[in-house]
Amino acid sequence: MSLKKEIDAHIPDLDEDDAALFTSLCQFVWIQGEPLLLIYNPEHAVYAKHGISLRVLKHLESIGLISFEAAGYVKRRFGKHTRLFYFGQATKIQFPEEANNQLDLGHVLLTEKGKALATVFSNNRNQEFYEYVIDKWFQQGMVISSILANR
Repeated sequence: MSLKKEIDAHIPDLDEDDAALFTSLCQFVWIQGEPLLLIYNPEHAVYAKHGISLRVLKHLESIGLISFEAAGYVKRRFGKHTRLFYFGQATKIQFPEEANNQLDLGHVLLTEKGKALATVFSNNRNQEFYEYVIDKWFQQGMVISSILANR
């Protein structure tokens, strides 16, 4: 199915340029029960080299796919361990405390419309971004381990 037909099937009012931007954005989605878009610094090169900037994020917010908050978002009430998935690869996080831990999600959340689209317009795995996120979590005092499936 062409990109245009795929777009029209899910969001008829989304044009092809916006769909291309959103598709690029989807390489920054992790899964923890729901899609979590991890945009820590919108001007960082890891995002910019894929066409994502503060201007683009504001545009995607204006068309209802994301919400942007300069102060950032966090997900709360984690126990000692949790697991997130990046393109099917599990990553285990061990937080410093036994309970009431939180995970910094960065500045962007997907709206319901954005979550529905993120499952359709997935992109390719971005190893540089994966390492950027792992490093960020490590700097926050978390112990990170990747769980690789037997091949």
